[in-house]
Amino acid sequence: MDLTALSRLQFTITAIFHFFYVPLTLGLAVLIAYMEYKFWRTNDKAWDKMARFWTKLFAVNFAVGVASGITMEFQFGTNWADYSRFVGDIFGAPLAAEGVFAFFLESTFIGLLLFGRDKISRGMRFLSAVLVAFGTNLSAFWIIAANSWQQTPAGYKLEGGRAILTSFKEAVFSPSTLPRFLHTLDGAYVTAAFFVMGVSAYYLLRKKNVEIARPSLRVGIIFGLIFALLQIYFGDIHAKQVAVTQPAKLAAFEGIWETKEKAPLLILGWPDTKNEKNAFEIGVPGLLSYLAHGDVNQPVKGIKEFPQEERPPILPTFLSFHLMVGLGILMAIALLWAVVELIRGKIYNNQLLLKLLLYFIPLPYIANELGWITAEVGRQPWIVYGLLKTSDAVSKLDAAQLVLTNLLFIAVYLFLGGLMIYLMVRTVKAHNENAVGVADKEVA
Repeated sequence: MDLTALSRLQFTITAIFHFFYVPLTLGLAVLIAYMEYKFWRTNDKAWDKMARFWTKLFAVNFAVGVASGITMEFQFGTNWADYSRFVGDIFGAPLAAEGVFAFFLESTFIGLLLFGRDKISRGMRFLSAVLVAFGTNLSAFWIIAANSWQQTPAGYKLEGGRAILTSFKEAVFSPSTLPRFLHTLDGAYVTAAFFVMGVSAYYLLRKKNVEIARPSLRVGIIFGLIFALLQIYFGDIHAKQVAVTQPAKLAAFEGIWETKEKAPLLILGWPDTKNEKNAFEIGVPGLLSYLAHGDVNQPVKGIKEFPQEERPPILPTFLSFHLMVGLGILMAIALLWAVVELIRGKIYNNQLLLKLLLYFIPLPYIANELGWITAEVGRQPWIVYGLLKTSDAVSKLDAAQLVLTNLLFIAVYLFLGGLMIYLMVRTVKAHNENAVGVADKEVA
């Protein structure tokens, strides 16, 4: 069996499972910090109950996310030994920074929020929540910086068959780091918003825990609206960067086979990879040229400009990108409806909308995974863009061992995923705000 395909499958399984948890951790930490701020400033016990409840769900999600992320780092040494030798001088720095500057920070203050919240002042609780949010988001920055270097290598020189670091600043702030960080972070905040809205809608539909469900739903809608609007801007910035630094990936995104002026932005289409054309397409003429280069007459490079052996897989890249965008539009429509109903003061009794928000909880998760697939599959056949191909980076392992470990990974992740969902659902169903006690001798 193909060693590269098996190793890629194992990393894909691990990354998809890990990335299922990360976005909620990033966004929910910020929302909890806001709730702790409101409690600190108003001493309103409803905000305290909200912060306690969402922190419980945050902790379950965080624990499984950390456990699944550790196995990814081991795979660099086991399955991708040649890759590790090539980038070890560069890739290790941001991963080490993530551990030293971010992970220990967030872990320490999560512990304080979970086990010491009734022994510290309201101000200290707010500070702890802020540091958790800062730590989780800083952690995401270092991981994205490392991944971005693979997409757009910078600050290095090639020596003895290895990439040697020449500028830490240029390597960390490679051309794609900030656009990808903002785009990913924004998607995480939208995920948290839909999670909070969905769980709050569940309580309102069952007329349970209304004291925390109403303000939580309101906070989720406003938070989601802000970052859904920002995502349009950040997505555009990211697409412009891809157009300049990875034009083959952009061509695969959009199913552009021939280099052309007034390149259309496809609304619908189906790439026919055998005949190197689209079986059908519906698009807006010139819009892709404008979005990519700010000029409808600016040509967009087509897939045929690139050698066959350097083209990304067209169909999966095209489909994952367009499905991600389609889900984003669907979520935006739901958010706009929620905003209108919130302004009208009728959202808490709109059964149809509340059910929709509950059923929409999985959508941002799916969109995030599709975005990751788009970015990573679109980079192929390169593991480090333009420098090292994926097929040249894989360890020479026994295929049977890889098949066995893939099966073990799937079994363990199914168990962990099922356990996490069970714990989440049980926590939500069992929660009773009337039974939540606020410390009698609260530290002011």
